Amino acid sequence: MNFAEAADGTEIAWTSEGEGEPMLLIAGQATSMDGWGPTAELLSRYYRVIRFDHRGIGQSGKGEAGRYTTRLFAEDAAAVLTAAGADLAHVYGHSMGGRVAQWLAVHHPQKVRTMILAATSGGRSPDAGTQPDKAALEALVSGDMSRLEELFFDADWVRAHPEATHTFFNSSASAWAKARHFKASRDHDAWGELGSIQAPTLILHGTEDAMAPLPNALLLREHIRGSVLVRVPGAGHGLHLDHPETVEWIRQFTARKAR
Repeated sequence: MNFAEAADGTEIAWTSEGEGEPMLLIAGQATSMDGWGPTAELLSRYYRVIRFDHRGIGQSGKGEAGRYTTRLFAEDAAAVLTAAGADLAHVYGHSMGGRVAQWLAVHHPQKVRTMILAATSGGRSPDAGTQPDKAALEALVSGDMSRLEELFFDADWVRAHPEATHTFFNSSASAWAKARHFKASRDHDAWGELGSIQAPTLILHGTEDAMAPLPNALLLREHIRGSVLVRVPGAGHGLHLDHPETVEWIRQFTARKAR
């Protein structure tokens, strides 16, 4: 385990595995780096995978309450890349991690080789179709794994991967940190700045995502110039884990765009 120092002195825990071009994985709301589980292992066969715990999560420090915004989480991510000696990396963000990745691409374009956005959005939108399903939002607030499983993962995948499922939903985080992660994700609004993103961007989105409905992905594609959208049939919010075929799509995309 390694530690990067954030701008306010908070220690951000990170680790890396594998060889090849660096790929930074940015986890979702109140989810630890361990939550990437089998996906990190798959990716590490082809890339140097760098993972980290957001502040307040896992082994990272708590830091200041005022720094719990997606924009400032992106500065933590930039500090991790610097500490890892990765001047230029592919960046893969899931859910809130995708929102963090957007700011990283906006404010640190020199660090982002390509960007992969899974099950995410540009934030608040007047379009009612982009809002989470009410029942899904209630399940998220409850933190009840039994209610969340069906919103994230295919039932067969859960049965086959009980340990990965448990790890994903049981990150080490206080109620204080979880509440601030929830607010940071809810307050995210990058729509006005997505047009400045230069990094080649792949958008992965499940057609059955109740947490971040598909219209979010359609809007992202409109706002990020040259971005590519792949709809994943039948997938929910956790497609980065239960649809391993996406790893091959990512490999093809990064290889094509890196040339």
